[in-house]
Amino acid sequence: MKRLHYVILSLVIIVLDAVTKWLVSANISLHDAITVIPNLFSIVHVRNTGAAFGIGANAESQVVPLLLNSGAILVFLIVVAYALRTPLTDRTLQIGLHLILGGAIGNLVDRFRFGYVVDFLDLYVRDHHWPAFNVADSAICVGIALLFLDMRRKPQPAAA
Repeated sequence: MKRLHYVILSLVIIVLDAVTKWLVSANISLHDAITVIPNLFSIVHVRNTGAAFGIGANAESQVVPLLLNSGAILVFLIVVAYALRTPLTDRTLQIGLHLILGGAIGNLVDRFRFGYVVDFLDLYVRDHHWPAFNVADSAICVGIALLFLDMRRKPQPAAA
């Protein structure tokens, strides 16, 4: 019960990710875009069959989806084990781990259901685009940043 608020954070990410992906899929045709801030931000509808930032998306091998799903399950298991072994009082680390967990589950569910992940947030400057991403990807990136912040704040043991 003491971990409930951290689990709720993961669930919020999973639900928010699913709802936003559904809204985009239901309201924006595939490969269409809605400009929100000209030359900076659009909402697009793309399907990513690869890893983060579309890496491996054009691979025609059946091994790529298997590796992506296996890797995501492995990350899930490692994050859960680490979260359970980490003190609840270590809030920055727990929040980071549960953001990663929620994001990983959000994208993993899509990969199993559809074979792809819907990405829709498009940041760019003129013609230079960052690869499109989604709520789950954002949660994972923020979670990783919190893990690094946590590592930087903790004292390092003295070298012998």
